[in-house]
Amino acid sequence: MLLRSIAVLTAANVLNNKIAPRLGPLTSTVATAALVAMARRSGVSWQELGFEHGRRGAVAGGVLAAAVAVGYTVGIASPRTRQFFRDERALSLSRARVFEEALLQVPLGTVLLEEVGFRGALYAMVRKSHGTAAATAISSSLFGLWHILPAIDMARANPALGALTAGESIGHLDTARVVAGSVVSTAAAGVLFCELRRRRGLLTPVMLHLATNSLGYLFARIAAGLERASASSVESASVESASARSLEPAPASSTTSTPSASPL
Repeated sequence: MLLRSIAVLTAANVLNNKIAPRLGPLTSTVATAALVAMARRSGVSWQELGFEHGRRGAVAGGVLAAAVAVGYTVGIASPRTRQFFRDERALSLSRARVFEEALLQVPLGTVLLEEVGFRGALYAMVRKSHGTAAATAISSSLFGLWHILPAIDMARANPALGALTAGESIGHLDTARVVAGSVVSTAAAGVLFCELRRRRGLLTPVMLHLATNSLGYLFARIAAGLERASASSVESASVESASARSLEPAPASSTTSTPSASPL
């Protein structure tokens, strides 16, 4: 059953990232349903799938989502960290497409499958047969590998974040190192999400994941607007300074005339 689950996830990953990205919500919904059906056939209950702690999970998820919003606000306020929000995957989209990504593609095309698939069905099946530690390790490792294809796009679309992930400078960005760094960092995030799921049910990591990804589109646009405003302000100040200098009176001449020679 585990190998079948991995096969479903692999197929969905390729379809969503390379073949039919716009159909991500449909692909992910079908894949999620297949994974849940596999888990149920293997004897996993709805509670074991993570559908529990509804109210506590919602409260914890709301707090974490608010923390993400605060962190993003602080991040775009400083020019040094604002660069990490400049992502061409968001900035190249029309306003309508940004809303589609934030309100449809992310919730159904990304969060649904990654949370119910990795932290719900896959985690529950492994936990039932091999225990919590194995479930966390396997689910998180596969979650890291799941991000190989998105990391390749990130290296191109967001060089600053790619450089941070790879531990390199933007001018010497190695895509292989970006991918490796992304796999490690998302696997670590997977461990955190698994623990949140274990303590508060699936709703908590769902809300945290949704806030992290969907708000990313919004704050990428806000950060770009701040950059344009900052550049415009600097340009205006430069023009005003040049105009002020041009209006200053010229200094009086200090040269003396040379008497002409008398004709002989």
